[in-house]
Amino acid sequence: MLKSLSIRNIALIDRADLEFCEGLNVLSGETGAGKSVILDSIDFVLGAKADKSMIRFGQTECSVRAEFSADGGLGELLEELGIDSDETLVLSRKFGIDGKGSAKVNGCAVSATMLRQITSRLVDVHGQSEHFFLLKESNQLRLLDRIAGVDAEKTRVGELLSARKEILKNLSLLGGDEGERSRRLDILRFQIEEIERAAVKEGEEETLLSLREKYRNAEKILGGLNTARECLEGDGGAADAANSALRALRAISRYGDYAEICERLESALSELSDLGGELGSFAEELEIDEGELERVENRIDEIRALKKKYGGSEGEIARFLARAKEEREMLESSGALYEKFTRELKETDDRLYLACVALTDARKRGAKEWTARVVEELKTLNIASARFEVEFDSYTEEDVSRATSEGLGGVRFLFSANAGEPLKELGKIISGGEMSRFMLAIKAQLSSVNGIGTYIFDEIDAGIGGKTAKVVAEKFAKISQNTQIIAVSHLAQIAAAADRQFLIEKTEAGGNTFTRVHALDDGARRQELARLLSGDTDELALRHADLLLEEAKKYRK
Repeated sequence: MLKSLSIRNIALIDRADLEFCEGLNVLSGETGAGKSVILDSIDFVLGAKADKSMIRFGQTECSVRAEFSADGGLGELLEELGIDSDETLVLSRKFGIDGKGSAKVNGCAVSATMLRQITSRLVDVHGQSEHFFLLKESNQLRLLDRIAGVDAEKTRVGELLSARKEILKNLSLLGGDEGERSRRLDILRFQIEEIERAAVKEGEEETLLSLREKYRNAEKILGGLNTARECLEGDGGAADAANSALRALRAISRYGDYAEICERLESALSELSDLGGELGSFAEELEIDEGELERVENRIDEIRALKKKYGGSEGEIARFLARAKEEREMLESSGALYEKFTRELKETDDRLYLACVALTDARKRGAKEWTARVVEELKTLNIASARFEVEFDSYTEEDVSRATSEGLGGVRFLFSANAGEPLKELGKIISGGEMSRFMLAIKAQLSSVNGIGTYIFDEIDAGIGGKTAKVVAEKFAKISQNTQIIAVSHLAQIAAAADRQFLIEKTEAGGNTFTRVHALDDGARRQELARLLSGDTDELALRHADLLLEEAKKYRK
């Protein structure tokens, strides 16, 4: 429930602090006094879209702080959003003239989406700005499930959905149906054969690239080899010079000890001879034909094509081959498994369909009883010809693959206020006195099951009076036994039924206009009821106010 509300600089309100009680809280006052500003402020702190026009003239920022008593139903959501939970939930929101704003929940900064996600479970606003719980078909279904008590049926559906998911997972591992598996096997066999036929070795491409470079430059290499060989072995080359040097040394050997130098020179001559031979061998190896170069080029292209298809290296190709062989082996032996899982899927789908039917039947039984109670409520609200039904989507066994944890088929709440008029979806009903009373009847039956702690009604009593006004007041009193109500009303009957009443009035001071909010004591409340009854506070109106207060007190007891 909403415990307190602090408003700063919104419209004509410069400052207002309200303390609400658990039961029925009524806001009253003259037309234009600013009652809607209170509800707009609540709407703002709940996450509604902000607008600079809401900021009080001359101010740069507005803010609202709301304090709720939090129940256990929000703990899991707050934990999921990373917000500390406590017995009290504090919402605060600011908005500046520059268009920038901020929102916090228990001191933690939150986005507008997160704020609305939280507050949708706290407050249901029916009026000019709606967070109306029942207009969403998904909420209608969840609400119907709580009314009908279908936990066991939904648990069964959930179990079968899990079993179905596991079977589908096993089938996907087997490659789908027989045709898909055959096509996959053909692909795998081709890939395996292609890789094995190529017989790519680790490092082969690098070797081939080196050979191709060598073959492409064979003429240049051969020229270099021949030149080097000619320099070593040709006339006047290094070998001839070394021989001449050796002869000269031998000619003077008797005049000194030159034997060691001669030996070294002889070794150099031998090395020069070997080098010349190696150069000749290299030159002979380079005598290749165009066919050899083409073979190398083709092999490089083949390896690169394989790498493009199966991996960026020879190692990755080998790993792809290993995986392909494993998958081929599994698929070749999967026929029996596929038949087994297919049979299990069919059996599970049959059971799932029956479980969905059982869930729908349970919902229909609950809906029939509940809509009948709502219609009775509507009759007491002077809508004698009202009809209220829950429409269920049809489905067949062929739809079982679309089943979710909610079963199959959705629901819609349909309503008609007058005899001869067709039933319409709630979201398409035009607001008015009949719509207001319909919603009041719904909430009278739902206040203990929808999980919402606070109902807010913005002039739901518009267009009614007399006996109907009294009945609406009694409905408010009944609902407020389980759910807090904050209502803007012009009807004295509803104000008299309040557990706490606030007067909204407009005043002027220092050339400025202000909206003030006062919690009324017994005497002031008597005066306000008299004003609502006759526009005056004469003795007759005051006696009438006393009578209304006494009747309301007896009804609450």
